Amino acid sequence: MQLYSVSENGALRKVIKLDFNENKVFLVDDIKTIYIWNGLRASQKKKELAIKKGKILSNKREKPSKIQIINQNQEYGSFLAIKDILKAGLKPDNLIERRPELKIKFKDTMELIEIGIDPDLEAKITIAAHKLLQEKKSYKDLSIKLAELQLKLLQDKDIIPKNEIQKKAEEILKSSTTYEELTWLISELDILLKKKYVDQNE
Repeated sequence: MQLYSVSENGALRKVIKLDFNENKVFLVDDIKTIYIWNGLRASQKKKELAIKKGKILSNKREKPSKIQIINQNQEYGSFLAIKDILKAGLKPDNLIERRPELKIKFKDTMELIEIGIDPDLEAKITIAAHKLLQEKKSYKDLSIKLAELQLKLLQDKDIIPKNEIQKKAEEILKSSTTYEELTWLISELDILLKKKYVDQNE
């Protein structure tokens, strides 16, 4: 997962968290989905350039990412389900290192050279999500699992009280995240948790 702030000229600047400022536009690259979050007072130019950069990112991949536009105070679905994680932030020291082959792949777009995505990460998440799909757990059980993973990341604890997990799970249930999106997010956050990508103290 990579987080970017979009400047007025469309340049992508890496950030470790989203402050959800109403004048800003953020691009969240979750590999499978590219979210573009638009603040209420963000300029139309910045919004349009963010979409353009999102398409460039998507088109550079063998399997294009889905681009999802999210407007402030109208967050929904999987973005809403991970909003707390995005607000807490990603620890820069533990982001995946850029591989040499990516320099070649993205050499024509300077902002994208620094993308830092491990080409094996998508495969790992996809395999884990597929296995989870095969287990055919209930939507509620998946929501509880995602809630537990988020709270572990946010609080940096191995054990979370059941009442806190239940409260977070209820928020996820209300987000209308699809079953497939839940399996993806669970698999991704599980990997993030193991590699300690998220730093809630930033």
